[in-house]
Amino acid sequence: MEKLTHSEEETMQAVWRTGEGNIKAFMEHLDEALPYTTVASTVKNLEKKGYLESRLVGNAYLYKPAITEDEYKKKFMGNVVKDYFDNSYKELVNFFVEQKKLSAKELKDIINMIEKGNS
Repeated sequence: MEKLTHSEEETMQAVWRTGEGNIKAFMEHLDEALPYTTVASTVKNLEKKGYLESRLVGNAYLYKPAITEDEYKKKFMGNVVKDYFDNSYKELVNFFVEQKKLSAKELKDIINMIEKGNS
């Protein structure tokens, strides 16, 4: 599975929010307004990469995700941890703590989630 560009990821977010739909439906769920042709081109690229499936209904194509958002997150977050944090989730968390992106309360909440998951 090929990594997506930023614009492809944004389009996939719109597709996941929409479910099955056409280009115009996806455009309604994008954070920024883009030209129809830009979104249509991005959707075609996503289909070529295997992220979307399409079917012809009348004279229009409907698209739907070929993978779930969770599947995508698992694949590429694992790669981020492997590539940038020496395959250590501890190093990932430490990075966010050092960057002041993760507060002590949030860290305690994470610890509580881990402990509940192990019981």
